[in-house]
Amino acid sequence: MQYIYAENLSVHYGERTLFKDLTFGLNRGDKVALVANNGSGKSTLLRILAGKDQANEGSVFRRESIRMGYLEQAPAFPAGVTIRELISGSHTEVTKVIEAYHKALEAQSEDYSPQTQKALELATHAMDECEAWDYDRRMQQILSRFEITDLEQKVDTLSGGQQKRLALAMTLLDSPQLLLLDEPTNHLDVDMIEWLEDYLGQNNVTVFMVTHDRYFLDRVCNHIIELEDERIYHHKGNYTYFLEKRDERETIQGVEKTKAGKLLKKELEWIRRQPKARGTKSKSRVDAYHDLADKHADGKVKQELNLEVKMTRIGGKILELKKVYKSYGDRVIMKGFDYTFKKGDHIGIVGRNGVGKSTFLNIITGSETADSGKVNVGETIVFGYYSQQGLALKEDKRVIEVLQDIAEVITMADGKKVSASQFLEYFMFPPHIQYNPVSKLSGGERRRLYLLTVLIRNPNFLILDEPTNDLDILTLTRLEEFLQNYPGCLLIVSHDRYFMDKLADHLFVFKGNGEIKDYYHSYSSYRELARTEEKEARKDPGTTPAPVTQDASQPVEQKEKKKLGYKERRELMQLEKDIATLETEKGQLESDLQTHASDMEKVMSLTARYDVVNKELDEKSDRWLTLSELA
Repeated sequence: MQYIYAENLSVHYGERTLFKDLTFGLNRGDKVALVANNGSGKSTLLRILAGKDQANEGSVFRRESIRMGYLEQAPAFPAGVTIRELISGSHTEVTKVIEAYHKALEAQSEDYSPQTQKALELATHAMDECEAWDYDRRMQQILSRFEITDLEQKVDTLSGGQQKRLALAMTLLDSPQLLLLDEPTNHLDVDMIEWLEDYLGQNNVTVFMVTHDRYFLDRVCNHIIELEDERIYHHKGNYTYFLEKRDERETIQGVEKTKAGKLLKKELEWIRRQPKARGTKSKSRVDAYHDLADKHADGKVKQELNLEVKMTRIGGKILELKKVYKSYGDRVIMKGFDYTFKKGDHIGIVGRNGVGKSTFLNIITGSETADSGKVNVGETIVFGYYSQQGLALKEDKRVIEVLQDIAEVITMADGKKVSASQFLEYFMFPPHIQYNPVSKLSGGERRRLYLLTVLIRNPNFLILDEPTNDLDILTLTRLEEFLQNYPGCLLIVSHDRYFMDKLADHLFVFKGNGEIKDYYHSYSSYRELARTEEKEARKDPGTTPAPVTQDASQPVEQKEKKKLGYKERRELMQLEKDIATLETEKGQLESDLQTHASDMEKVMSLTARYDVVNKELDEKSDRWLTLSELA
């Protein structure tokens, strides 16, 4: 059953084309994600599907009476109304159905007749269609899940994150059959994200979304639509499958472009040797040459983010926190916190919303003071603070002026000096965008501009508070590559599990009431540990009766199960050898792929073996990690 169908959609802004001739449909139960660079029109496409905007060309067909929910990237609410008033005013269809049912029920009880019976049947059917029977219970459940408890609070007093959570809760309240979601995981903590994954996975709902959260993509989606160079590519699978297929496509395109280039060179030499007067045969060859030239020129240079900026030299003393206390009334943020930062520390900060993560960052950078204790910052330390709030800029200010206010000339990592305009190009702001006002930038482009203003100061201690919000996946990948090799100190607050897994060596876990624990685990390992602890905490000791008599060997046996046996030790040693061999083969395969790039058959063979080796390496590495933790 098809819920929505888009045919030949095209959108242009002046001479700029966002996308052209897009055609696709969404069927019942589809979980589809749109993947594209910032500025490619992702949010615009969602608005068109939701009926909020019109395409320049093409049509959108929606199934009649479909219940559709649309979540904007930056929702706007009317000022002066309470949350309760907003919800009751925004869900008039459901409340009307509920009121109609109660009136029909009352009418039948007062005057039982075929007419009142028919009216009640229709009202009951409408309740079924809207899934309105448990509306009040569902409303309380969803609002509490997204930490919305005070329904009398004015909407315009909420933070940006609270407003996004409220908008998502309201989108889900009507149990829509089709959900259009623009960055749904922004401002959600991990518990909320995991709940949303389960909700979208278990409910028979069709989803079309834009998100940068790659674990979320992997666990929810069964279809990826990729938008690149105004063209659309379909990938029937999750995010991991999409990555594999995109790499295959780019490899093949690279080989074809190389072959076309070699042939073009040969044909160009022939063209130059020919006399001006040509016969019929040579004219056809000339036409073929021009077609080949067009094909070769059509391979656009892929625009990529360049983050190779110079880092200020870092001295021996970096940052020390000694017995730091911080509270707001009864709310304790830090209680005697101690830590001495070392060069190259890459630390993730996790904890529920409202436990004081941002306050902790403000104390480090000096924008807030601790109640007591010492915060000693090294003389050579230059902080780069990318805050969740982003840049506060005049909307009419030009993009290039934002950078020129900081520096006219920027020094790169290799010592090369570049102008502000050249530096903007490194950050994927081509000349035609540089002179646009900030108001014309998309949400992701604004975040990328903000990142640029942080890195231009050459910091050696980076603090990133929710840096992944609104960034496209290409930008995130390049940012991760840069941060993995970043020699300075790095503090990250993020609900992006993939991002944290790649970058954080260990974690500061904010437990609440001033308790901050240092975990030397990956983020995923910490989440598994936290889930296990939560399950244990929920268990009622009284429900599991202890045996009257118990073999004394039983607890010893349970302890021994946590240790490595002889066979497992042997397996661990063998795994280390296997992993070393596989990594060597992987490196050789990568080298061979570059060497034989022009041999299509060889490339396909090498790619197939590379996938096998990569999969085997992942499996053995996971097993090695499990055994090494037990050891």
